[in-house]
Amino acid sequence: MSGDHSHPPSQSSSPAGVRLVRCVKLQEDLPGLDAPPWPGEIGQRIFNEVSAQAWKQWEERQKMILNEYRLLPWQKEGQELIRTHMEEFFFGENAALPPGYVPPRSK
Repeated sequence: MSGDHSHPPSQSSSPAGVRLVRCVKLQEDLPGLDAPPWPGEIGQRIFNEVSAQAWKQWEERQKMILNEYRLLPWQKEGQELIRTHMEEFFFGENAALPPGYVPPRSK
């Protein structure tokens, strides 16, 4: 990577090349994803408003949903269901974790 200085400097101090987002899920300024993780508007919104850390939490949730409904991620029904759950997870009424929330430890 060469020194591309076309982006305005970020308000937050971060290591060079790290893009910080105000994470809608975790309510903190955290490193964002490298690219939109989903096609269309929802993918762009996640790219702009969701941290890489929150996306990892979503990936765990997504595995549970796929297993619970016995869906395959490449099936249209699976993709539609996942998109609905994903929108709810990040942007629904109860999306932001309550202050002091500690995620349950993985078994």
